[in-house]
Amino acid sequence: MPLYMYQAAYTAESWAAQIKNPQNRVETVGRQACEAVGGRLIGGWLCFGDYDLMIVADVPDDEAMAALSLAVGSGGAIKSSKTTVLLSGDQGVTALQKAQAVAEVYTPAR
Repeated sequence: MPLYMYQAAYTAESWAAQIKNPQNRVETVGRQACEAVGGRLIGGWLCFGDYDLMIVADVPDDEAMAALSLAVGSGGAIKSSKTTVLLSGDQGVTALQKAQAVAEVYTPAR
């Protein structure tokens, strides 16, 4: 199954609710959300910067990951999010090899 990195930033209201009732939301919500779309949570972390949390998810396809993102985003606790498809090193090499064929026929506009 493909791997995805999902990053999200909490709203101020969500942080306030979590301060009142501290719990590992990354683990519980992330695991349940991944399983709900037929996948599994590889890991999840809170982080500094533009996003407050990130998970790495192993889910069946783009539609499953979109469903996860849409459901979490529609709950109101997230103010912004971003999903990134992750490629293994081997997949990156395959992409580079395929790029050779594209480079043979592609001419940039000049």
